[in-house]
Order: sequence, then C-alpha cells, then structure tokens
Amino acid sequence: MLPPLLNSEDLCGLQDQEDLVLIHAGSGESTYKNCLKKHLRSTQFVDLNTDLSNIKEDAADGGRHPLPEVQEFASLIARLGIDSHSHVIVYDENDGANAAARFWWMLKALGHNNVQVLDGGPEKAELAGFPTDANRPIKKSVKPYTTEKWLLPTITLEEVYKISESQGALIIDVREPERYKGITEPIDLVAGHIPGAINMPYHQNLQINGKFKMATELKKMYQEFAADNTIVHCGSGVTACHTLLSFAVAGLALPKLYVGSWSEWSRNNKPISTLTDTKKTF
Repeated sequence: MLPPLLNSEDLCGLQDQEDLVLIHAGSGESTYKNCLKKHLRSTQFVDLNTDLSNIKEDAADGGRHPLPEVQEFASLIARLGIDSHSHVIVYDENDGANAAARFWWMLKALGHNNVQVLDGGPEKAELAGFPTDANRPIKKSVKPYTTEKWLLPTITLEEVYKISESQGALIIDVREPERYKGITEPIDLVAGHIPGAINMPYHQNLQINGKFKMATELKKMYQEFAADNTIVHCGSGVTACHTLLSFAVAGLALPKLYVGSWSEWSRNNKPISTLTDTKKTF
C-alpha cells in the first residue's frame, strides 16, 4: 500500500508513469479558471462544492459540505478515468488542508488504495522540475466502482449528541482556537464547540514550510486517540480530513469522521460550549 503523502521530488520521478492520474481538488470559479490556465501536466480539476459534496438548501441538513451518495462519487471517479490500477496524486492550493484531504478520504472510502496527497502543493512540485501546461488530458474509459457504502467510518449528528452527553468518546475539533472558544465565528452562525470536544487545530499537523510534520511527530500527537473511540470534526467535514490524513501518515487507524461537523451541530438546537459558558443552546 502506498504511503499517504508524496513529495515533489518523487512525483517528478513518476511523471511518465502510464497509470498516473493527477487531480487538483479546489473550490470556486476563480480556482477552476486558474487551474485551466496553468496546472501540473495532465492534471484534472474536481470541485469541492459540486463534485465532493451534495450541498443542501439548509446546512442544518448535513452541514455545509455533506457527502454525495457513494455511487455518485464512483461515477465521477470513472469519468476521471480512475480505475483500480490508477496511481492517483491529489493536491490543492492550501497545503492539502482544503479539498485534497477530503478527496483522499473519499477515494479511500470508495475502496481505492493507490492515492496520495502531494505534500507541499503544486508550487513545490513545479520548483522541483515537474512540468506544467494548460492542456486537458485524454481520459480513458473505465467502469465505475460498485461500492455500496462509504468504507471508512463516519458518524451522524444524533450519534455524536448521545456520545457528547455521555462523554462516551473523544471528540477532536480541528478548527481555529478562536472559533472553538466561542470568540469569533467567520463562517457559521454561532461560535463555540461541541460539549466535551477538545481543540487540536489542523494547522498543528504542518511544519512552518507548509509540509506535513514527520510521521514520528504526528504519531506522538495522535497515538493516544484510539480509532474506535475517537471522532474528528471541523466546520463542514473538510479540514477534518486533514487530521484524518495525519493519522494515516502516523501509521494509525482512522477515527470516525463527523461530516456534518459544527455547521450542522450549531444549526440543530444542540448544546454549545464556549470558553466562558460550559453549555448553551441556540
């Protein structure tokens, strides 16, 4: 099985590999247009909002980035020309913390093991000598995966609520401390955190240069969190995947992903803790 991360120098050595598939996972029209103008050679673009999520009218129903149905994602993967033999490398413009880690998690949860996140992003790969262009690659025709359900562990709003009330598991909140503490909330409606959750911001997974910390460091950070007794969440189930990726880099089993995350929890009249008040309900 491939390691979860790939560095730029090793990517350069793979550039002529026949089964290599490069994916830029991003968000928004401007990111897409920039990718069209220039990308690592043979890259295809997937959009966080339209390809990696099934966004509902009300974020109370699954949060801001609910997962699509697994077969919808399987169809997307087939359109990208990815089959069981493909070596998939995914990157984004945010050190893997945005859509790349989410794509990695989803592809693993589909049952595809040959997927890696480009450590440090496309700029470092270009500096290392990987070619860029503005061409769209020719995609081969493949059959979709027939996976019937996500194969990595997830957890629902009500399950998290029961666990929170009973303190039956460890809940890791990977958002910025100001949001967790209830000081500010720039995206969702209410600041604060799920009662009982601890704050381990995802950026702690990274070195100053934007690359992931060494596996030994990440293992020290996360080895106390048993996968079957740990839940990871963020604002909408995206950056939480960065911490799940870090578990994998550390060689640890993956905890449960709460996809709805704070954006769902805070819109469903659930208890909310802040730095000063232990519990509030909105």
